[in-house]
Amino acid sequence: MIEVLNRQRKVRIDTSALSEFAERACVIVEEAEGGSATVVIVSDKRIRSLNAEFRGKDSATDVLSFPFGDEVEEGKFLGDIVISAETAERQASENGLPFETELRQLVLHGILHLCGFDHETDEGEMDALEMKYRLELGIAG
Repeated sequence: MIEVLNRQRKVRIDTSALSEFAERACVIVEEAEGGSATVVIVSDKRIRSLNAEFRGKDSATDVLSFPFGDEVEEGKFLGDIVISAETAERQASENGLPFETELRQLVLHGILHLCGFDHETDEGEMDALEMKYRLELGIAG
């Protein structure tokens, strides 16, 4: 089960549609093994605070992932994904994407991080997987 919590008031979010997408993504993404997660939608202010606290970067970002454990086990809780609605909305506009598509891409990105992938340290593995799953999930853009 994927729980989506909207903890901001600046941007309208369809939490049930996002939850349905995230559920589907956790089934399609083989590495997620059908696990569950929590997705929390926050403001730029809140994600900036989290980014500073956990990554030492004093700036807003689009998505942060907090894995629950070191190994992904079938059907288990993967962790938490935190998305800034404001940053997602700006990025959607900059990339010419619908806002919902941008949110879905960020959820997928977060799920891959929860599965242990890191685009900052791998050699393109996460990016390739993300593009593969974007196509399978119909959110390529």
